[in-house]
Amino acid sequence: MDFDAFTEGVEPGGLRSRTEIGILICYMLDDIGKPFARDDLIGIFQEYGLANYFETVNALAELVKNDNVICSSDTPAMLTLTQNGQLISAQLNETLSLTTRQRATDAIAERIKRKKVEQENPVTITREKDGGYQVNLRITDGLRDLMSLTLFVPDIKEANAVKQHFHQNPQRFYSIILAAAVGEKSMLPKTLKELLS
Repeated sequence: MDFDAFTEGVEPGGLRSRTEIGILICYMLDDIGKPFARDDLIGIFQEYGLANYFETVNALAELVKNDNVICSSDTPAMLTLTQNGQLISAQLNETLSLTTRQRATDAIAERIKRKKVEQENPVTITREKDGGYQVNLRITDGLRDLMSLTLFVPDIKEANAVKQHFHQNPQRFYSIILAAAVGEKSMLPKTLKELLS
């Protein structure tokens, strides 16, 4: 296949053909099997170096224009594969390497898992009038808060670092706070060791 796409930001094994990018988009949406956020799909392409950002956006626009994908006007915009798009996925997905398809499938699973963690464990960052930021970390079971903790940090960079670190493993964070709160000293060394590893 001819390389006819920009390659900036593309990892080795990523796509360099506009046609392949369109096929991969159809394959990914078919694999998901339900509406998926447009920004998340484009983010996956960037985060995993599957294709150039502009080429991904253009390929997606072309798929929408040709009625292979429907893009809702909701916020966030949701993508749904049409029957035409499903046909593209079924007939052409094997033109993509198995490695590329597997990377895409793994990336989708990781993004869905991350979104679920972020929804179940919300973090709000609020700027204080006199400087600094309040970072509120919550762990829920879907019905109620299991933990709510507010920290003061001096700048937005640190606030975002707290948010990112919290979302990496909220359960471990909860275990450390709970062990410290109830004085369960035997749990602390193991939990802290896991945290620092």
